[in-house]
Parts: sequence; C-alpha cells; structure tokens
Amino acid sequence: MLKQKLQSHQIILLVISGIVLIMGIMLLIAPAAAYPDPSWGFQVMRSMELGHGFNINFKPDQNDINKNISDFLAWWSPGQYLVPYFFKTVLGINTGQAAAIVTTLFSLSGIWGFFFFFKKAGFSPLIAALGVLFIVIQQAFFTPYIFYNGGELLLFGYIGWFLYGCLALKQPDWKLALFLFIAGILGFICKSSFLWMFAAGCCFIWIRLSYGTAGIINWVKNGLWIGIPAIMALFVIIHFYLSKGGNPSSAGEGIKLLWETFAFPLASPILTAFSVDDLSSGLLFHDDAPMFNYFWSVVIVLICAILSILLIRLIVKRVPNKNYVLLLVIFYAVSVLFFGQSFLRQASISYEARHFRVIGLIIAPGIIYLVSSLKAVYRYPFYLVCLVIAYSSYKFFVPSYFQNKNVSAHGYSGLAQMFIDQPSLNYIRRLDAQNRNAIFVFTSPDLCLEIEYNRTITLEAIGPEVAINYEEYAYKGHAGPLYIVLPSTYLGPKSTIMRKCFPGYKGFKMTMLSNDYILWEAK
Repeated sequence: MLKQKLQSHQIILLVISGIVLIMGIMLLIAPAAAYPDPSWGFQVMRSMELGHGFNINFKPDQNDINKNISDFLAWWSPGQYLVPYFFKTVLGINTGQAAAIVTTLFSLSGIWGFFFFFKKAGFSPLIAALGVLFIVIQQAFFTPYIFYNGGELLLFGYIGWFLYGCLALKQPDWKLALFLFIAGILGFICKSSFLWMFAAGCCFIWIRLSYGTAGIINWVKNGLWIGIPAIMALFVIIHFYLSKGGNPSSAGEGIKLLWETFAFPLASPILTAFSVDDLSSGLLFHDDAPMFNYFWSVVIVLICAILSILLIRLIVKRVPNKNYVLLLVIFYAVSVLFFGQSFLRQASISYEARHFRVIGLIIAPGIIYLVSSLKAVYRYPFYLVCLVIAYSSYKFFVPSYFQNKNVSAHGYSGLAQMFIDQPSLNYIRRLDAQNRNAIFVFTSPDLCLEIEYNRTITLEAIGPEVAINYEEYAYKGHAGPLYIVLPSTYLGPKSTIMRKCFPGYKGFKMTMLSNDYILWEAK
C-alpha cells in the first residue's frame, strides 16, 4: 500500500512538473505581458542597463523636462526585475524571454518547495502531492504565464522553502539565527509584503520552541535567538531600501471602517484556496465589469469569512500534526491583523485575494486531509468544485496565451503589449530609431519598455470623469521632440488635457497610427 502511494505521489509531481516545463517552452516562444508593478521595475532595469545606480529610475524632471531626476523605486521589491536582469545579462536574451525563464523556474521551485513543506508538516506524500495539485489548478498559478506578475511569482517559488525551514530548525542556535537573517532579506527581495509573513514565521518558531518549557527565562532566551537576527534583517531592509523612497505602508488616507475592512482578510482561506475572488472577476477590486454589485460582493465576503473561520476551526480539530495547525493559525491571525489595520487606515493596498495567497497555499493539504477522511459519496462536491476551478483556469490560460502570441504587439522588450497594436508600435519604434533626444509619453508603464534610444514618461490614464490633478501630470519646460501616444478613445477633451500637461510645447500635430491609436507630436 505504501509503495503504491509513493508511486502515486511521484506520478502526480512528475506530471505537474512536465506540464510546467511544456508551458515554459510555450512561454519562451510567446512571452507574457507584464503587470504594471513589474513594468515599473523593468523601467528601473533599463536605467541600470544604461549605467545608472542600483534601483534608480532615471526620468525627465517635472519642473524642467530638459533635465532628468533620479528616483529610488522603493514602492516595490527589486527581485521582480533583478532576477530577470540576471538571465537577460548572462544569456543575452530580451526581457520577455528572461521573464519566461524566471516564471518556469520559480513555478517549479514553488511546486517542490510546497511538497517538501507539506511533508515536513506531517502529511503523507500522497496528501502532500494532492495539496500541490490543488494549488496548481488555481488560476493564480497560471497568471504569470499570461501576465508576468513579478513579486508574486518569486514569492510563490520562495515561501514554501521558507516554511520548510521554519519547521525543520528545532534548536535556538546560530543556524536558526543565520537562517532568519538571510531568509528575511531574500524574502523581501522577492516581494516586500513578505515582511508580514516573516513576522508570522518568527512568531511560530518562537512559540514552537518555547511552548512547554518551564519558566519565562527560556521564552526570553528563545526570543533573543529569533528576535536579534530578525531585527538585523529588518534594519538592513529599512536602511538600505525602504527609507530611500515611498512604499505602500507609508501611504494612508485616514481611518475608514467598513464591513469588508476585516471581513476580507478573515475570508482569505475561502477566497484564495477555492479561487472565489478569481472566479468572480474580483469581488471588491476589478479592472473589468464586476460579476456582482458592491452590496452582494460584501455579502459574499461576509459569508466567506464565516466559512473560513469554520474551516480553520475544523482543521485545528481534525489535523493531527500540531505544528502545522499552529503555523496555519498564526499566519491566518497575523494576516488578518496586518491587512485589517492596512485597510482600516486606507493604505495603498487593494482588496484583492492575491495579497493573501499564502493562506490558500498553506491551507491546501489541510483541506485535502479533511476531504480524504470523508466517505466517498461526500467527496464528490469537492471534486466538482475542483473541476470548476480547473476548467476556469483552462479557459483563462488557453485563449489568453494565444491572444498574447497572435494578437498582442511585440517589440524591443519581447513582452506582449496589450495597450497598442503592431502597426502603431512599429511606427513608434521607427520614431525611436530616428531620434536621440525625444520624449515619448504613454499611459501604460509597459509601453515605455519598447523605447530603446530616448526618454519616456508614463502618465496615469484619465478616468471617465475626465478630471486630473494638474500638478501630478504637468511637465514644464521644453526639450527635444515630444510624442504622446494615446488610444483613439482619447480624441476630444482627454487629448486636450494631455497636451496641456506639456505647456512648453505648442503646435501639436495629430497622426492616426491605426483605428485604435493616435499620436500627438510637437517639435
């Protein structure tokens, strides 16, 4: 029986790994598009390629467009572009291909990292492999093969190994201290939000090492072995990175308590593990038309919060490995506290389940364990849910991949460009090749990656209310030729607003690049 189980889990993992490798080859042939966050990181990478300092975005000065300013990009972690930058430099490939290699390697790393973590947490190899399979069928796993999402991908490839280390190290000694110091810095490089997970991991290790020991002295000693390297790692992160620029935690718009403020973090196990937020096209945050209105979205979040609490309680009662239970409860509690207070003070963190994905990852084997203990007839609803999730992931991946491959524009970066068509991009690239002192203006940061020889500016897209904060948009002075690339839907007031953002330029001429895009140029 044991031999059969070992064969089963090996087959599952080999099939998953094989599929990932095939998808990786497909991605090399047709690289993904990029989310805005890594697009900003790639702009920093471009500045570094041109000889500027670490993590510096070299861009035109708003007060005098003829000059440049150096902006340290502390808003996002550096790993999202540093890791592709390594492969791009070593292999001589473009940004899209480098991102494809990173996506494949970190997907494989995440698969095997979580498998070994689940085993270390006390689950059988078969339960661990099925837990990994449950993770892989989620839409979140396929997302970086359509949109390179930078830090989230890197975190997936890293966090399983970090959790494994939290369970594997059982003595308060130099090995534990070294692990925490290095793990804290590496995790932050992958994604800045790792800091709350790092805090949860430190708390888990401290309680696990100290629980059952006599006297407060042992708790204090264990706390020092954990706290000192953790504080040292945090000091390095703050001193050399976060203190040099703004970041999401530094922004806030005052206190605002809503039903979803704490309900959304409480609902994270159901929202993430069962892809509820993805299947609903985003309950509270969405780029496209929402599936539900605000009222019903909040109701669904509240129901998911109640179900999540019940699910956590059931796992605590039924799963025998207490270290796993303790780790799950601590991570869940810390996530609720961290994101709850962030939402309460309206920090720049969106109501998206992707921020809580680690909860859905950790809880996966617990869910599989509970289902495996049920009678066969009661497992069918769970199987049906898995089929729905897997089918939705398939429907997301296949059309989107061929959209990137056959429809999206491709240029210098190699990335799939969704916000411009190929004829328009070809025209822009010719202008780029003909000039050395021009400025190109876009409303999407990924398009700046297609400019090879000139400077770029990214302006926020103007919303339907057609109103902007002029001080945030205006670029004063005059430099070389100015090219403003806009969707054709901007014809009218929005185009006028965009031109007025450059008061040093007059006599704009419009060119229809295609049916969907226009170019305003001023010499």
